[in-house]
Amino acid sequence: MNQPVLEMRGINKTFGNVVANHNVNIKLYAGEIHALLGENGAGKSTLMNILTGIYKPNSGQILYKGKEVVLKSSKNAVDLGIGMVHQHFALVQTLSVAENIYLHSEKCKTILNSREMENDIEKCSKAFNLALDAKAKIWQLSVGEQQRVEIVKLLYRGTEVLILDEPTAVLTPQESVEMFKTLRKMADSGKVIAFISHKMGEVMANSDRITVLRGGTVEDTMLAEDATEERLTKAVVGSANKLMKQSQENRGAHGACILKVQDLSVKNDKGLLAVKNISLDLYAGEIFGIAGVAGNGQREFSEVLAGLREVESGAVLLKGEDVSRMSPKTRIKKGFAFIPEDRLSMGLVPSMNMMDNTILKEYDTEPYSRKGILNHKAIQKNTVNFISRYDIKNGGLDLPVGLMSGGNQQKLLIAREINGEPLLIIAAYPVRGLDIGATEAIHKILMEQRNRGACILLISEELDEIFEMADRIAVMNIGFMSEVLNRNVTTYEEVGSLMIGMDNNSKT
Repeated sequence: MNQPVLEMRGINKTFGNVVANHNVNIKLYAGEIHALLGENGAGKSTLMNILTGIYKPNSGQILYKGKEVVLKSSKNAVDLGIGMVHQHFALVQTLSVAENIYLHSEKCKTILNSREMENDIEKCSKAFNLALDAKAKIWQLSVGEQQRVEIVKLLYRGTEVLILDEPTAVLTPQESVEMFKTLRKMADSGKVIAFISHKMGEVMANSDRITVLRGGTVEDTMLAEDATEERLTKAVVGSANKLMKQSQENRGAHGACILKVQDLSVKNDKGLLAVKNISLDLYAGEIFGIAGVAGNGQREFSEVLAGLREVESGAVLLKGEDVSRMSPKTRIKKGFAFIPEDRLSMGLVPSMNMMDNTILKEYDTEPYSRKGILNHKAIQKNTVNFISRYDIKNGGLDLPVGLMSGGNQQKLLIAREINGEPLLIIAAYPVRGLDIGATEAIHKILMEQRNRGACILLISEELDEIFEMADRIAVMNIGFMSEVLNRNVTTYEEVGSLMIGMDNNSKT
C-alpha cells in the first residue's frame, strides 16, 4: 500500500483525569473507505476532533501527505482539505440551507445572487441524491434534514479528506446504497473517505478497512474482508455475545386502547401540512413502529402528541379522553412521556448537571420541592438511583451533562421520562448515533416498559430496529401514513419501498 495521506501517531488526549485517547495510531489512505467503530465514550469523536483541529492532543503527531502538521483550528484543517460532518451540527439556525452551505466557500467572498446560489446548491444536493430545499431556514428542518445539509456542505466544498459521522442515518436502504456508490466513486478518484457507523452490515459491506476503538485505545484494525459480526462485537464491547434479540415469546398480549388518533392533521414550521389525516389506534403492551426517512412528518407527529405543536384538525385521545388542546405538563400528569429526536436541544440542558436534568419535569412537585424550595437530598437520591439502575457512566453529579457521552445522555433522558411508569412513551429515534452497547441497553429498557404494559410509539429510520422491536409497523411518507403492517408478515423490501413512495394502500 502507498504512503498514507493522513497518519496519526501516538495520539494522547485527556480531559482532567479522564483519558479520551491513549497512544492511538491510525492511517488513512487515498482511494480507500475507512470505517471507525466503538462504543460512545470510546474516543472516536475526540480523535476525529483532533484530526479536524477542534482539539489539540496532549502528545503525538499528525502527518498529512508525509509532513507533520499542527492543526490550530478547524479552519486550518479545512484549508488543508480535511472536513467532517459532526454528530452535532454546526449550522446557523436563522440562515437558509444555501446560505449555510456557502458560508465558508470561496464564492462567499463575492456579492451573492440568491437565486443563483439556491439553484447551485439544489443541483449539488440532487447530484448526491440528498434532496434539500435550498430556501428553507435551518430551524424549520428536522434533525435528519439538518444532517443532510452538513453532508452536502462537505461534499460541495470538495475536501480531499472526507470524514462522515453516520452518513446514512437519514436514508432509506436504497438511498444508502446510492450514497455509498457516490463515496466509492470519490474514493476511486483518489479522495480519502472515513466514516463512523454503528451498523455492522454497512461497515462490512462498504469499507476497505475497519478500526475499532475501546476505552480510548485501538482495540483492533482489520481488512473489511476479514471482518465478522462476532469479531467486531467482541472488539467493540469486549465479548462475543450477540446483540439482544427479543423473541415473540417474551412479549405479552396487547391490552386496552391507550392512544387513539382521529383524522389528525398538523402544520410544520413553514405553515404547510406535515401530518395529513392520520388515524391510528395504539394499545397497552405493544411497540408500534413508524418507519420513514426523516422530514416526512415524523417530528411534527411526535410533537403534536406530546403537546408541543398545535392540532390543525382531528383529535388525540388518551384512554378515551380528548387531550388535543391540553398542555405538555397536563399530558405528563396524565401519563405521557416523550423522548425527542434531539436529546441535547429538546431533551436535556447540556450546561446543567445530572441532578437538575433529572427533575426538569417534576421540579415543582414533592419530593423534589416544597413551597418553592428544592430538596437537594431527594434530588441527589433520585439521580443516584438512576445511575445505579441504568448504568449511567458519568464524571460526577455536578458536571454538565454536555460532557457525558451520547449513550449515557440518552440513558439519563430515558430514565427521567419513564420514571413513574407512564401509560404512553413516544420515542423518536431513541438510539440514533449510539453504539452497540448503548443501543442494546436502551432497547432493553423500552422492552421492559412494553412488557409491564406501557404503550410505546417508536419512530426510527433503522429497519433493523423497527423489525427487532416493533409488534406492528407503519410508514410515514410526505405526511401520510401507510396501512398498518404485521412485522411477522411484511418484509424489509416492502417497508423500504413504502419509505420511498406510498403505494395504493396508503391512507390519505
